[in-house]
This record gives sequence, C-alpha cells and structure tokens, in this order.
Amino acid sequence: MDFKESFKKDLFNISNQNFNDKAILLFKYQAKHNPIYKQYLDLLGKDPDKVSLIEEIPFLPILFFKTQEIKTDIFSEKQIFYSSGTTGLQTSRHYVADPEFYLKNCEEIFRKFYGNLSDFIVLALLPSYQQNPGSSLIYMVNHFIKQSGNLLSGFVTENTLLDNLQKYKESPARKLLIGVSYALWDLAENEHPDLSDFIVMETGGMKGRREELVRDELHQILKSGLNIKNVHSEYGMTELLSQAYSAGNGFFLGPDWFKILLRDINDPLTIGSGRSSGGINIIDLANVDSCAFIETQDLGKISDDKNFEVLGRFDNSDIRGCNLLYLT
Repeated sequence: MDFKESFKKDLFNISNQNFNDKAILLFKYQAKHNPIYKQYLDLLGKDPDKVSLIEEIPFLPILFFKTQEIKTDIFSEKQIFYSSGTTGLQTSRHYVADPEFYLKNCEEIFRKFYGNLSDFIVLALLPSYQQNPGSSLIYMVNHFIKQSGNLLSGFVTENTLLDNLQKYKESPARKLLIGVSYALWDLAENEHPDLSDFIVMETGGMKGRREELVRDELHQILKSGLNIKNVHSEYGMTELLSQAYSAGNGFFLGPDWFKILLRDINDPLTIGSGRSSGGINIIDLANVDSCAFIETQDLGKISDDKNFEVLGRFDNSDIRGCNLLYLT
C-alpha cells in the first residue's frame, strides 16, 4: 500500500493528540510530490525538512486552484469539481483521484455531527447548484439522498416541497432540508411553511438573486418564516474535501482531520501566535491527492473551544457562491 492510500485508510482515526504529527507527515510528502506546491515552497525559500510544527507550514493561496492543476503525484482524475463562480470570473477546479473516498469522508463527517443518513429524509433545495454538474455540493448531496434509503428523499423545488410536506411530516424519519440561501429565503418569505420538525441547513449563496445579508439577519428571516428555532449551516468549498457544520450558533466545527489556523491580515506568512481573529488558513487532511494546506480568502475568529466563526471576505477577493460571508 502506497503512502497516500495508507494515509486515507488511517484518516478517520486521527485525533487532536496526533494531528500535528499527521499534518507534518502529509506536508513533507506533498512538498516533494506536488509540483505546484513544491515550486511555491521553493519560491518562498522554505525547507520542508526544517518544518516541525503546523504553524510553520506555508499555506497555498486558494487562487492557485483557478489557474493550476493542484495534484500530489501523477494521476488521471476520475472527477473534477468546479466552483459555481460568478459570471465573468474564472472558476476553481479540484482534480479528484478518488471520488469514493470523497463520499466516504463526507458521510463520516455527517455521521459524527448528525448521525446515520439512514435515519433521515434528505431533501435538497439547490436550484442554481443543479445547473453545475461539477458541483462538489451536488455530488455530496446526491450521495446523501441515496444513502438515506428513503423514497421521500430527493431534490425538490419550492412547489414539490410544499406539495409533499404532509407526507414528510407523517414519516417517523428525521427530516433534513439542505438549501441555498436565496431559495430558503424565497420559501420563508413567500410560503411560510411550518418546518418546525426539520433540520434546515443553509449552504450560503445568493447567486445575485437576492440582496446580500449578514448571516444573523438571514437566519432571523428563516427562523421566523419557516417556524424553526435554529438554522444550521454548512461550511465547504470546491477546494476542500471536508466540511464543517454549525448547529445554529454561528460557530462551525470540523472533523478531527480538519483544522483552522489564523494568519495576520497584513502578513499571510505569520500564522498563529495566539491571535483570535484573522485570515482563515485551513488544514484539510482529506486533501491527500491535492493540497491539504489552503490559504482562503475568508476572515474569521476562533473560540476557546476551537469552534470557528466566519466574519467576512478579504477586500477584492472573488465572492464564492457557496457561502454567505459578510462582516457584521
């Protein structure tokens, strides 16, 4: 078994206690076997052999996914995920060597936070994402629908959701509605359905259909219009194979193999140092075949218990359609 396959096999056993060692191990491998990342490290004058702490790792700017093939080792990709993007903007591409591993990872993360998919009716209100066949979100949600095994699960429109609402309510299964922000807003504003027994999860994204709102303002609209106590959220992106979830308190938590570090907003190479807010850098150890160390264009805070909050976007950065990220 080669290094990457062995690393994937052990991924779900990673814990806080061995995270640093596993991250350094993957960093040194990718520093040698990922041509773009290796070139980036060379330009920075960074010697991978002298790196022993995750705070010392240089993070690859996320914009590289728009212009380069970010691959560790040589492989023929079985899937390419494309960001939804905005008209006139270049989209990101994530070359995926092992789509089954991606789905297994997504399912394992969901199970850790919410339980088994077989306990759920999974409904997806994602009209704009369905127009992007290369969407990692659609790929994941389609798998969730299949794994639920419930005949009521599926992609819905506002009308089909309302037409079948009584059937959903009569089912003993747990109910999950995953929706893009503008579609959930339309549903709450136009129809006011009673979704009090649903987990309603927004994935962000107004897609130019509605005005941009701060997350708290949107959630107040959804809670009132859908008769729910909390709005759950998913934090994910094309460039990452893992997701983080929020149960409605504004703070996200990822799996044990996913970690947030904050960088100085003026000096991207200054990481950690006890800061509680700054630019978000992500270590996603599921990115074995691409790059696990990503410098995003998001601003955030980390709480004492390692949950993180997304505050907004850096000025002049592209607006990524899968998140609702604006400063309050």
